[in-house]
Amino acid sequence: MTEFAKRTTSPFRFDIVGSFLRPKELKEARAKYQAGQITKAELTSIEDKAIIDLIKKEEEAGLHAVTDGEFRRSWWHLDFIWGLEGIEQSTSNAGYEFHDETTRAETAKLVGKVSGNNHPFVEHFKFTRDHVSTGTQVKQTIPSPAQAFFEFLRPENIASVNKYYPSFDAFAADLVTAYRQVIADLYAAGCRTLQLDDCTWSAYADFAQHPEHIKSAGFNIQQLEKLEETSVELNNAIISDQPHDLTINTHDCRGNYHSTWAATGGYGPVADPLFTKENVTAFYLEYDTERAGGFEPLEKVPNDKYVVLGLVTSKSGQLEDREAIINRIHEAAKFHPLDKLCLSPQCGFASTEEGNILTEKQQWAKIALIKDIAKEVWG
Repeated sequence: MTEFAKRTTSPFRFDIVGSFLRPKELKEARAKYQAGQITKAELTSIEDKAIIDLIKKEEEAGLHAVTDGEFRRSWWHLDFIWGLEGIEQSTSNAGYEFHDETTRAETAKLVGKVSGNNHPFVEHFKFTRDHVSTGTQVKQTIPSPAQAFFEFLRPENIASVNKYYPSFDAFAADLVTAYRQVIADLYAAGCRTLQLDDCTWSAYADFAQHPEHIKSAGFNIQQLEKLEETSVELNNAIISDQPHDLTINTHDCRGNYHSTWAATGGYGPVADPLFTKENVTAFYLEYDTERAGGFEPLEKVPNDKYVVLGLVTSKSGQLEDREAIINRIHEAAKFHPLDKLCLSPQCGFASTEEGNILTEKQQWAKIALIKDIAKEVWG
């Protein structure tokens, strides 16, 4: 029987992406805060309690690295972007388009030069750090710099960039510097596992396989190729020269809002440069439906990197067939070594505060299934 290396750092054989369903009390508190019925301090106190309760559940579930469930956020990406100095929350002309559903119409705009000083996520990390048991690691999730850059390519946001920067290259340089400041502060606070959540690649893959989507997004094929290069450069710029004990991974999915999706198509069109050039330790990849295509693109992933297979959907409460998932893991192993594979949900359970359409009981049943399968496959 093959013995597989025991994982002591991220990624783990049995893993998660990051977000969890918000408890009813937290959702109600956020609504009251938005309505001016409770103070920020009162909201924070309720968030604190919910996060402490979540950490206990994560540890009881056997997770080696836990998160705060993204309980202090409204969005998986925008809250981090809003936390950078020089950027503010704003209303967009339209929400993000998902399959049969449109999100809230929110985005970000520049109000000055971008800086990473005093980012609120650092204090959020410290709180989680202070409430885990000895031996439990804390994973911090943030949107990739490529994702943040992409947000400012929305037509209504371009003017704010042009107001403060002579070019998008100059803006990108400051964005990288800001990210590196936040990462340095997180590291100083004890963060040793960082995950860059990045939906740009699924968008690029969708564009490549559906040319009509490129035009509707306001791009042409030449711009798309340039964007792919820029995304790798931005992400690698914040990864380079980081401390050797800081693990940086990335997660890519096709959108995750209220159990709906935004993009479709396999990883083939973006496997090079994503898998071949992005200098992360692991790729957390969506593979729960046919929308993700086959495993063939995994041949492009270097053998020293890990792939965390998102085979268990977070969009539905229906529990997957155990043997079917195990078979898919072995199918993926035809294209990337089994010892370099792990298992997780395809995405978080609540990439936005609305959450996906399943119960907390179903959410934890998914986590238990992943743990059980990982133990059988890797020991």
